[in-house]
Amino acid sequence: MLPSRVWSCLSLLTVSVFLASPAAAVKRENFKTCDQSGFCKRNRAYADKASTTGSSWISPYSLDSRTIDVKNGQLTGIVSKKLEHESGIARLPLTITFLQSGVARVTIDEERRQKAEIELRHGSQARKERYNEVAKWAIVGELNSVKNIKSSTEEGATIVPYGPGNKFKAIVKHQPFSIDFLRDDEIQIKFNGNGLLNVEHWRQKIEREVKEGEEAPPEPVEDESTWWDESFGGNTDSKPKGPESVGLDVSFPGYGHVYGIASHAGPLSLKETRGGTDKYTDPYRLYNSDVFEYEMDSPMTLYGAIPFMQAHRKDSTVGVLWLNAAETWIDIVKSKTSSNPLSLGIGGTTDTQTHWFSESGLLDVFVFLGPTPKDVIQSYGELTGYTQLPQQFAIAYHQCRWNYVTDEDVRDVDRKFDKYKIPYDVIWLDIEYTDGKKYFTWDPHNFPDPLGMQKQLNSHDRKLVVIIDPHIKNEANYHIVDELKSKSLAVKNKDNNIYEGWCWPGSSHWVDCFNPAAISWWKSLFSYSSFSGTASNAFLWNDMNEPSVFNGPETTMPKDNLHHGGWEHRDVHNVNGLTFVNATYEALLARDPKSPKRPFVLTRSFYAGSQRMGAMWTGDNQAAWSHLEGSIPMLLSQNIVGFPFSGADVGGFFGNPSKELLARWYQAGAFYPFFRGHAHIDTRRREPYLAGPPYTEVITQALRLRYQLLPAWYTAFHTASVSGEPILRPMWYVHPSDETAFAMDDQFYLATTGLLVKPVTTEGADTVAVYLPPGGESYYDYFSYETYTGVGKSVSMAAPLSKIPVLMREGHVFARKERPRKSSGLMRWDPYTLVVVLGKTGTAEGELYVDDGETFEYQAGAFIHRSFRFAATADGISRLESKDLRTAPGKKTKEFLKRYANLRVEKVVVVGAPSSWAGKTEVKVVEEGVGERTAEMKYHGAEGAKAAWAVVRDPGVGIERTWSVEF
Repeated sequence: MLPSRVWSCLSLLTVSVFLASPAAAVKRENFKTCDQSGFCKRNRAYADKASTTGSSWISPYSLDSRTIDVKNGQLTGIVSKKLEHESGIARLPLTITFLQSGVARVTIDEERRQKAEIELRHGSQARKERYNEVAKWAIVGELNSVKNIKSSTEEGATIVPYGPGNKFKAIVKHQPFSIDFLRDDEIQIKFNGNGLLNVEHWRQKIEREVKEGEEAPPEPVEDESTWWDESFGGNTDSKPKGPESVGLDVSFPGYGHVYGIASHAGPLSLKETRGGTDKYTDPYRLYNSDVFEYEMDSPMTLYGAIPFMQAHRKDSTVGVLWLNAAETWIDIVKSKTSSNPLSLGIGGTTDTQTHWFSESGLLDVFVFLGPTPKDVIQSYGELTGYTQLPQQFAIAYHQCRWNYVTDEDVRDVDRKFDKYKIPYDVIWLDIEYTDGKKYFTWDPHNFPDPLGMQKQLNSHDRKLVVIIDPHIKNEANYHIVDELKSKSLAVKNKDNNIYEGWCWPGSSHWVDCFNPAAISWWKSLFSYSSFSGTASNAFLWNDMNEPSVFNGPETTMPKDNLHHGGWEHRDVHNVNGLTFVNATYEALLARDPKSPKRPFVLTRSFYAGSQRMGAMWTGDNQAAWSHLEGSIPMLLSQNIVGFPFSGADVGGFFGNPSKELLARWYQAGAFYPFFRGHAHIDTRRREPYLAGPPYTEVITQALRLRYQLLPAWYTAFHTASVSGEPILRPMWYVHPSDETAFAMDDQFYLATTGLLVKPVTTEGADTVAVYLPPGGESYYDYFSYETYTGVGKSVSMAAPLSKIPVLMREGHVFARKERPRKSSGLMRWDPYTLVVVLGKTGTAEGELYVDDGETFEYQAGAFIHRSFRFAATADGISRLESKDLRTAPGKKTKEFLKRYANLRVEKVVVVGAPSSWAGKTEVKVVEEGVGERTAEMKYHGAEGAKAAWAVVRDPGVGIERTWSVEF
């Protein structure tokens, strides 16, 4: 261990580097390319060998038909790997599980590793098995198999029908081993169709140091240069198990677009990765890393990894989940085929071939056969969990910077938001609030009265978020690190001693949240008595949890570190951040055991399943137009991989945005599910009230629009929390037949509201081109009601600085609240406005979900969930009707409805109102339990391109009751 004075010097040097003025882009040399990653290089070479060999290539993997057994919803057997330069075979146990949900799961293990019949190098104390516990962290859904599955064998293949109505089918070919997944007798997904299955079996290293008098061993027939100890950036990975990667080609015949595998700073429709015009030369990488000032349009790894991919073609979506937490790379290649050799490439179909490889662990893949985007994302959500239903404040606006320097600074910012009548809900504190970067403490000089600060915030129903990271300062007489050491709850190094690295505090240790005892200890630290100075309106931010280690390889932890249970860090790296957030989430639950509130935790690092615990953001972006533009596809990707509670730092973390960029970013941010302004410590202060006219007014209007639409946002979050559906929906998701929209990633819909948003992301722009799908539907400008018609082309829409391009699609109803308040909590009892958007069909529908916005009582029935439908009935009268979507009352329902009995609709706005309403001045209102009455209506005729509209004022109906308004 280095002396403490050396650590101090190194710490100061490292921190000074990280605090340097953000002038340069990402330091690519700090992160591996595929050619520098041994297993990536080997698997690509394996694919090149297969490609070069061509049709004569035969995969060395076969399924021994004598070992096949089909029972209890599973097909099991032994896949044999023929060893090219060794005698015998490697036996690889295969299990294909057909789940009751219609999902299929394929796992391949290594028999010798299962039995721990291997020897570890360097005296390592790591586990000998392949890591098999990813599902413990990522999967919460039922994994029950279909018990009455049947199979047949023909022409060297085992055929298993499964899924709803047996419309799915797995054709398991024996030699060479491969699997075709069919829906309605058409192949949708192929495993090992190109013969790239590669399970690197354990082999013993032959030491070639020859002692005097001994005979030299033969030279290796294979290139072993990347098999054993591997160095990068001054660090050497001991690799005690040698090469152990798993790889597989997954093909999507007829599918031209693939999406997902978040997070990357690139387009929504994933690019090819084998070189060429507008293609990447490296595979997409999933290896959670602290990528300082990342660049756009790149397959480089970022902070989180969700190995879930969807493929889409006209009216069909399928997907795969690659359940492996080790470093992973994915190559993508597309090929176009034509049924007519004279077509010159016009028409035909596109096949997408993907090649996945991970450094260690099992080959464990889930298969989703759709057929709709909703089917795929819902099935994925059933497995990994749906997104958290957050407290309402969490989906309002958050004000943050590194750092608000004193508690009086926080109070002053809070007062100035009120002075300028700008709404906000949460103010954030970065690491400088602590005493010497020691978590669970307060700087006694700059934050002498944290409870008084939180009391002021609470007076307007506002919250505080503080940062706590997984690195614990290694300093004498700091009780947190003393307990971490004495209880042996920290991550260990390869020699099984406590691991020491450095991060913001300097010398640090890392809590090992794979350890149940560490989780229990972590929970105890958040009690109000332990974390003195926190109140019930304080919540958490988990940063640097990739984990970020300033002196580690690729700015993270060595792969041969050891976690609870003896697992190497290489096995669990991508799920590490999830375990830390899980511990923090559990800690916030335990903080108020008698009346638990829904926790709010923001995480930078994530994996499949992290959506259950909170929100994420896209990390350390830059104050540049390209980063504003790139935030849209990044967040759309997060939404379609099941983690919709996502956002990007508004204004850009690094650098100083122009006032125009700042204003445009707030306008875009108003439609981020997680909406936070944030900035680096070296940037100028940029609170909205500092921008000056007209920018402060523009930003304020964007914020007020977010608050106005909070009822629609909260309803969207509820839908996501019970179905997994995206909150921001790409064009292809909403219009799965419109091939023009499949690669579109600069506009999106807000859930089921019909609101189509096209943020301005170009400097100096005063118009935008908005694509409207074919079908002749009407779209209306949200602010002016100007009408546009969807004909499968882009339309030009005015977008001066003061305007956010938002259109309302016909056929939808959504709710909003129109009274400006200081925070969302102060809007709780405000009445609703319903907006009905009509078109050629004369019908519209929508939903509204309401609960207390903070507790878990909704799980006991304490909520309102209404549907709204506008249509002409058989008697020729147009009605807007409200109906209850509750299936059954719960024990808290009656009490909740009584408390919310006075919550009412104060206005109904009908856009695209029929001309037959001209001259009408009232409507009939029929309310269950109340009777009939009339309400005032005012009709406004069409003017030029502006649609006709009507307003019903004060219909007086309760939001929780069944009623109708007859026009």
